[in-house]
Amino acid sequence: MKIALLGAGHIGQTIARLLHATGDYQVTVLDKNPAYLKVLADEGIATAEVDSDHRGALAAQLRGKDAVVNALPYHLAITAAELALECGCHYFDLTEDVAATKAIKQMAEGARTAFMPQCGLAPGFIGIVAHHLASGFDAVRDVQMRVGALPAFPTNALKYNLTWSVDGLINEYCHPCEAIHDGETIAALPLEGLEHFSLDGTEYEAFNTSGGLGTLCETWAGKVRNLDYKTVRYPGHRDLMQFLLGDLGLKGDQDNLKNIMRKSMPATMQDVVLVFVTVSGMKNGVLLQEVFARKIFATRDGAQPLSAIQITTAAGICAAVDLFREGKLPQKGFVRQEQVALPDFLANRFGSAYQQSRQVESIS
Repeated sequence: MKIALLGAGHIGQTIARLLHATGDYQVTVLDKNPAYLKVLADEGIATAEVDSDHRGALAAQLRGKDAVVNALPYHLAITAAELALECGCHYFDLTEDVAATKAIKQMAEGARTAFMPQCGLAPGFIGIVAHHLASGFDAVRDVQMRVGALPAFPTNALKYNLTWSVDGLINEYCHPCEAIHDGETIAALPLEGLEHFSLDGTEYEAFNTSGGLGTLCETWAGKVRNLDYKTVRYPGHRDLMQFLLGDLGLKGDQDNLKNIMRKSMPATMQDVVLVFVTVSGMKNGVLLQEVFARKIFATRDGAQPLSAIQITTAAGICAAVDLFREGKLPQKGFVRQEQVALPDFLANRFGSAYQQSRQVESIS
């Protein structure tokens, strides 16, 4: 299968290595940064230097490929999907942006190729888990999804390090959050709905952020009382982000905030990803609750150390592509994350990264 991989950043490089190593994919990585491309070229992975803003040059590289795997920032998702449609390629991406997903869904109507956005951790794997658990109930009451990508050793006031895209981070903090409340689909405010809980003796907070539940509100509309998604952070993070975005007015000057964070907040490869899903409802006349909880840690095994967010995000999209290649997903039109069977995902050679994680011992 011939793959055009857009983006050679940390996540893009991990995707490229995973797919290339199988021998089942001919991967060509496209990026405008020659330094990033050289790292992959030195490992025997095909690359091409292309400016993602140059539609003609990008389209020329996509023609003849079977699929486009997009690991570019969220604001380029619509353009990438349009070019995939134009060139007759299947399309997969990692976007958490609600508007981009809706646009991609619309362009997928009647398409002869498949369009599957939101293939990462959240949205992505978290929706697969929630849908699987909820589908096992006779009647579903409440679905709660909580995900955090956190530094293992926080040292600043925000208790945060840059573990993934700053663009994506600020985007999810600033846009309305889809949810179902008392049976009605609503748009909740970002950074609201603060709650506290502990996992394995460590205290966390969670609050509303945009995009993490993918298309689950649409899929479960009229079938569930409450359904929501919240991002997990260490206590105090939400209040400081509200101060920056609200009190200091940086929500209206996001480029400045992103530059400040890039210059002052170091990235880290020592992180942990938390995945926590609870579903309650009726089974055989009894009110029950089921929980899926995992911690995924960074690894330094092998030549390339991998952060937990690299592992989980790359595993999500690589598993989606792999399951598609095996014919276990629809082959045309818009494909939702909840159309992935959780057992298939966890049995997949890439999705098994979530099986190898540690199950949470205690939740309170």
